[in-house]
Amino acid sequence: MSDLDRLTAAVTTGRLLTDPDLMDRYRRDEAHLVRPGKPVAVLLAADVGEVSEALAWANDTRTPVVPRGAGSGLAGGAAAIDGCLVVCTERMTAIRELAAADEYAVVEAGVVNADLDRAAAAHGLMYAPDPSSHEISTIGGNVATNAGGLRCVKYGVTRDAVLGLEVVLADGRVIDTGRRTVKGVAGYDLTGLFVGSEGTLGVVTAATVRLRPRPAPPTTILGSFDAMRDAAEAVAAVVRAGVGPSLLELIDRATLRAIAEWKSMALDGDPAAVLIAQTDGPDAAAAAEAVRGHFLDAGAEFAAVSDDAAEAAQLLEIRRLAYPAAERLGQCLVEDVGVPRSRLPELIEAIERAARTHDVRIMTVAHAGDGNVHPTFVFDRRADGEAPPEVWAAADDVFRAALQLGGTLTGEHGIGALKQRWLGLELGNDVLGLHRAVKAAFDPRGILNPGRGF
Repeated sequence: MSDLDRLTAAVTTGRLLTDPDLMDRYRRDEAHLVRPGKPVAVLLAADVGEVSEALAWANDTRTPVVPRGAGSGLAGGAAAIDGCLVVCTERMTAIRELAAADEYAVVEAGVVNADLDRAAAAHGLMYAPDPSSHEISTIGGNVATNAGGLRCVKYGVTRDAVLGLEVVLADGRVIDTGRRTVKGVAGYDLTGLFVGSEGTLGVVTAATVRLRPRPAPPTTILGSFDAMRDAAEAVAAVVRAGVGPSLLELIDRATLRAIAEWKSMALDGDPAAVLIAQTDGPDAAAAAEAVRGHFLDAGAEFAAVSDDAAEAAQLLEIRRLAYPAAERLGQCLVEDVGVPRSRLPELIEAIERAARTHDVRIMTVAHAGDGNVHPTFVFDRRADGEAPPEVWAAADDVFRAALQLGGTLTGEHGIGALKQRWLGLELGNDVLGLHRAVKAAFDPRGILNPGRGF
């Protein structure tokens, strides 16, 4: 019996794909600059037992394993490697438990983020992390990259919402980390270690997540600015004042124009940037007026407060359309740097400078309230699928500027396959060595997503 026949025999309820045509849709994620390899098989896992059997087989045969959720990642972390086994968890969609009284849920890795939030809403609760891909991205993928989202300025990122995990280790063992309690300090924080590890330490098959009371409909503030720097200064002012919005997003002129041309969703005028903010809670109205005041003080040409739910939904839809609108204009390198929020104006200037210096089109949006900026480098599609040198040069300038401002290479997309060449600049050799030692302890044969993350 061949190695692959052994795996086929072990899979009883899921599907093991070996036909190249059927496997093709599972080879790549949304990082289109990462060339996907050719897997030997794709496992559409139905339960944790199948994932365990598959990893035990892969460890024994030294077959690389690429874990995959919905494939919505932007750093190449879920792109196939030649000769790998892709373990896809998108069929593991059970909400095993939703404990409204204790405000937690236990969900399988394939549960879609927005579906979990809707299930929580039926109990007056919410699942707070809400990446722009929330209607398609899965909890397993969100855990792998420590995804953030629009509400993270107030409610935190995925790591802040994860209480415990069910993880399959490289040799097939299944472990449970964490707890269901609000507090717990028994042992090392393995849960926190797995969150954001990009499938390099184990395959997450389920998560115990914190739910929160669902706030009343928020108050929305829209500000338009004639200069990106002014918008960034407004963000810094809101943060300094401690107003605490539940959402604070920035969209630049190039992105607004692209959305308007595509969807006919234009805002009045032709601002260089807009800020969309929301406040919730018992002091939402007063906080909204304070945010509006900071917008005006920073030079906003227009700033208004609204309680209209339909208007708020349209503004957030504009924000969520930023990436697909950019994709319509050419090939994209979608990036993800973060800086301390007081340094946001300097980062915005560095991005604009990189665009001018290298003559590269950059469209910028940001989870501005937490200093997480997404510059998207747009360029003509090439036959070889590669980005031209000037795009990488401009990206290099932006990455180094973020680090010089005390920031990070990635706030939520992960290192994946795209940013490894810069990782040493942020971590340094000693810390990189510790990362590799941790990796070796969990995955001594190096089968889990090799060449990704760390």
